[in-house]
Amino acid sequence: MLKATIDADILKEAIDSVSALVTECRLHTDENGLYVRAVDTANVAMVSLLLKKEAFESFSATRNAIGLDIAKMKNIFGMITKNDLLAFDLPDEGQKMQISFQGYRYSLTLLDENTIRKDPNPPTIELPGKVALSGNEMNSAIKAAAVVSDKIALGIDPATQTFYMAAEGDTDHIRREFGKTEINFITMVEARSLFSLDYLKDMGKVMSKAEEVEIHIGTDHPVKFSFNIANGNGHVEYLLAPRIEAD
Repeated sequence: MLKATIDADILKEAIDSVSALVTECRLHTDENGLYVRAVDTANVAMVSLLLKKEAFESFSATRNAIGLDIAKMKNIFGMITKNDLLAFDLPDEGQKMQISFQGYRYSLTLLDENTIRKDPNPPTIELPGKVALSGNEMNSAIKAAAVVSDKIALGIDPATQTFYMAAEGDTDHIRREFGKTEINFITMVEARSLFSLDYLKDMGKVMSKAEEVEIHIGTDHPVKFSFNIANGNGHVEYLLAPRIEAD
């Protein structure tokens, strides 16, 4: 059972964070809120979303898991204007979720959760390098790198006390360095890994709205991006596998 109302902008922010990687997912609910953990079809990137009950205007739910078509949800958002309030109603045994706003009432057919990929287990990896910077700065550097290459290196250089993002194409290259006055260094250790910009461009659009993104990196290891949404009542984590550099 799920009965809730929420500001449309908050829900859109949450759905966009998941749609950056997948088109369908298992949506888990309990009395404290809802959460999603999903991996893309290539097993390269994972998203975890938590939306606390405090993010909602009203919220009542039992422990449950439903199959959600993210693409359909995004289509519905095309009808919604800023500051709209959405109401959800999902009966205990319901196969359809009722979504109401502006006098409209959508009846959204749920997916069979048994046909959706199982929730991934988060890997137990140690990522010693940690920095935090503006989501907008992060996204700007990603967009700049995409002009010259399809991959980007993220790293920490303790010698110069900088966090850097660098991309190199066949003829051009770009490098953006962030010093101590621009970002918050949580752990200053040498780290460097290479990542696909195809994934980071979609993640970057979501992260651009975050006041601060915490980045956990190592050497030739995955990168984890962690940030808050919904005025601090929600949290998103992305985990992206590295690309292997040719010798």
